[in-house]
Amino acid sequence: MNIATEMDVKVYGRLLARTVPTVIKTKDEHLRVLAIVEKLMAQGEGELSREEEALLELLVDLVHDYEEQEYPLRKSKPHEMAGFLLAQRGLKQIDLWEVLGSKGRVSELLSGKREISKEQAKKLAVFFRVPVGLFL
Repeated sequence: MNIATEMDVKVYGRLLARTVPTVIKTKDEHLRVLAIVEKLMAQGEGELSREEEALLELLVDLVHDYEEQEYPLRKSKPHEMAGFLLAQRGLKQIDLWEVLGSKGRVSELLSGKREISKEQAKKLAVFFRVPVGLFL
């Protein structure tokens, strides 16, 4: 792919000069770049020029990199994920009794007193219709 045939390099250069994108290192810079992203997105899908689309893609990547570093997502423990999915779907522990075998086992798993086995993780994944990796 030749970037020169895909967009007007001079127009893109002017956009870059106006926005001055750099690696985001501070909250203020993060907010500045987010404001530009929001302004571009407000124009609507299909309304951006190729140059604006390229700029938006670059800025979103910069924001994503900063946010991953500053606000890393904590991986939930398997029992926490099961509890979250129950609550999200308006279900109760009793709804898992048939899936996992008994009231006591469900209670132990959801409280974290007992680990979720691979077989139980597969059953939970089928029940909740989510990837099995959430419970491993």
